[in-house]
Amino acid sequence: MTDKIDFQNTLKTISRFLVGQLNLSSLSGYVVGLSGGIDSALSATLAVKAVGAEKVFGVLMPYKTSSEDSRSDAVKLVQQLGIDHRVVDISPMIDAYFDGIDDTMRIRAGNKMARERMSILFDIAHQKGCLVLGTGNRTEICLGYTTLFGDSACSANPIGDLYKTEIRQLAVHLGVPESIVTKAPSADLWADQTDEGEIGVTYDEIDGILRRIVDEGERSIAALEKEGFGAVSISRVVSFLNRNAFKRSLPPVAPLGRAAVPAYIELES
Repeated sequence: MTDKIDFQNTLKTISRFLVGQLNLSSLSGYVVGLSGGIDSALSATLAVKAVGAEKVFGVLMPYKTSSEDSRSDAVKLVQQLGIDHRVVDISPMIDAYFDGIDDTMRIRAGNKMARERMSILFDIAHQKGCLVLGTGNRTEICLGYTTLFGDSACSANPIGDLYKTEIRQLAVHLGVPESIVTKAPSADLWADQTDEGEIGVTYDEIDGILRRIVDEGERSIAALEKEGFGAVSISRVVSFLNRNAFKRSLPPVAPLGRAAVPAYIELES
């Protein structure tokens, strides 16, 4: 059973966060990659609510094999939000690197596409004097179901503390187009690819397990099974958590005994 989130407080907190990050940066707005999926759609919607449509710029970055539904859904969102946007076809960049992409190269190609897209977003953000808006949710962050320095990279992330099941709730609450909310979550890496099919566990079960393990500190497999979670699902979720832990922190630096670099410095006059 998915707990219902507190929409009012969640929206207030995220809005303050987005306004605050923009004020701290002294930049003019947010650039966001729009895939036609629910995560990027929600991030863009939240940014528009927080700082206004004129300060949010969408970028569609299809590859030649990308689903046409993904592009049409992204365009539908752009029109609904009233934001400016640009389409950048990444096919020439990807094809210039790979001689060809077959079934054995799906993950490599997907990672390359994710990093190419983020490279483009940061370039456009630099050109426009903007921050890059993050679109990764808490479920993906926990599992490491993301491309390091690809879709996991950003300047500020409004939805990184929301589980996937909470993303759906908030998207419905804010009126994200139904075609986006109801489609099966997918990275659109190949035909018929879905997140749940690749992970092997539904998001409802993943989020339930993560809440018990990460948020509430449960460590007993027996207790989780007694609550109705399958042994295979528990094992897969914990495996993802552990083997992708490196994605949840900055690259390790050889320690030489120096003080940690502070996040912010203010000198006295």
